[in-house]
Amino acid sequence: MARIGGTSLDVFPLCLGGNVFGWTADENQSFAVLDAFAAAGGNFVDTADVYAAWAPGNQGGESETILGRWMAARGNRDRVVVATKVGMLAPLRGLGANTIRAAAEGSLRRLRTDRIDLYYAHVDDAATPLEETLTAFDALVREGKVRHIAASNYAAPRLAEALAVSKRMGLARYVALQPRYNLVHRSEYEDALGPLCAREGLACFPYPALAGGFLAGKYRPGAPVESARAASAGKHLDERGLRILAALDAIAAQRRTTVAAASLAWLRSRPAVVAPIASARTPEQLADLLPGASLRLTDVEVKALDAASA
Repeated sequence: MARIGGTSLDVFPLCLGGNVFGWTADENQSFAVLDAFAAAGGNFVDTADVYAAWAPGNQGGESETILGRWMAARGNRDRVVVATKVGMLAPLRGLGANTIRAAAEGSLRRLRTDRIDLYYAHVDDAATPLEETLTAFDALVREGKVRHIAASNYAAPRLAEALAVSKRMGLARYVALQPRYNLVHRSEYEDALGPLCAREGLACFPYPALAGGFLAGKYRPGAPVESARAASAGKHLDERGLRILAALDAIAAQRRTTVAAASLAWLRSRPAVVAPIASARTPEQLADLLPGASLRLTDVEVKALDAASA
C-alpha cells in the first residue's frame, strides 16, 4: 500500500478507473472486475458524477451507482477508498458553492455512503473565485461528508494559487492531483505540474495511464481493434508511438510481464506519482494491469522508455 501524503489514506498502487462502469461494462461485468480487483488487494476506485453520461440512454451517475451497489452487496465500504468528482455533469457544471453542495449530495446517494474519501474538482472553473470553491469544499470536509479534496485537470499556476488560497484562509487544501500523464503525454506534467506536486507534497494519480489502451499494446499497425476508444488510441501509431511500443515490448519480454504493466511501472517511477489510474472491462483485462502495481523498473529500463518517448 502507499500513503497519500497529508492523509490517513493507504491505497493500492494501482487505482481502478470507473469510467467504463455503465458504459462499456454493464453492472454484472463491472461487479466481476471490482471483485477481481479486491481479491488482488486493490482498494482504490476512481469515478465521477459525469461517468458515463456520454453513453446512449445515460444521464450521468451510472458509474457511481454501480460502485455503490457493489459496495453495499459486498459490505466492504470501509475497505474501499472512493474517489469521485464534481464539475462536469450538466446541469451541475462548474465549481460554484451551490453546485458543489448539490453534486456531493447526489454522489453520496448514488454511492450509498456517508462520506467521499477523495473529492476532486473535475476541471478548473475560471469563472468561479477559488475562495468560493475552496470554502464550499471545506464545509463538506468539516461536516464529515468529504475526507479530503483534490484537483483534476488544473494548470500549474491555478493549482499553486488554490494551495495559496487554502493556506491564507485556513481552508481544506488539495492533497492530490489527477493530471493527464502517460508515456505519450509527458510535457504538461513534467515541465510544471510534477515539480509543483513534489514541492507541495501532493500525490499524483495520472490518467489515462494507458492512453486508451495504446500503452497496453492493444493497437498495432494493420491490426483492427473493436473498442469504443479505438479512434483516439489509434492516433498514437506514429513513429514516436511505435518507438515507445518497441521499448515496452522489449521490457515486457525481458521481465516476463505485460506491456500494460511496464507502462504502469514507468509511471510509478515518476516523481510524486502514487498510483496510476487504469480501467478494465473484464477480469482478463484487469489481469494484464495488476502486475504494474508491484513491478519496479531498473534505471536502465526507465531511461530506455524516457528516450523512446522523448
